[in-house]
Amino acid sequence: MKLFVSARAPSPRRVLMFIAEKQMTGIELVDVSIAAGEHRSPAFVAKSPLAKLPVLELPDGRMLGETRAICTFLEGIAPQPNLMGEGAEERAFIEMADRRMELYLLAGIANWIRHTHPGLAPLEQPQFADFGASQGEKAKEVMRWLDAELAARPFVAGDRFTIADITGFVAMEFARGLMKFRPGENGMPHLQAWRDRVNERGSARAGA
Repeated sequence: MKLFVSARAPSPRRVLMFIAEKQMTGIELVDVSIAAGEHRSPAFVAKSPLAKLPVLELPDGRMLGETRAICTFLEGIAPQPNLMGEGAEERAFIEMADRRMELYLLAGIANWIRHTHPGLAPLEQPQFADFGASQGEKAKEVMRWLDAELAARPFVAGDRFTIADITGFVAMEFARGLMKFRPGENGMPHLQAWRDRVNERGSARAGA
């Protein structure tokens, strides 16, 4: 199998962390430079019609896109360590937590960065600074909610590390890297402590 990724991009990093947690081998990594516009090349668009990363090329030549779908496939072929839940109830609650991290935290942070950071201007045209700023404030509201949640449990979805922690961690690292945002410096000690715990895992280096 081949996994098409781009250095330091959040969505590919989520899959790379997932793979690292499972200690999977035999997946060839193919770098596609977003900065150089390679994701919009005809050759790559033939693999990913919406020019999105990551994409997993299966042995039979089919292309599997979308981070969550790729992780679901990988969980199916490498069930342990379990990252997406055992049984219907746990799977549902972990998916709920992961979707919250993806839709409300990561998406908000991504829009904040894409529309306010000058380094992203070549990739996000036009930039809408007011929209970006409002998305940043909404993302911070989610962070404050998450900080309160993490005061009562060690991980995003409960008592153990799951895919929801990967999505949340990648989101916070995106904000830390480009916006210099540190939860502990903004009155969110539990979110900072969780970030630091996840950062100690070997998988945290994947895609960084």
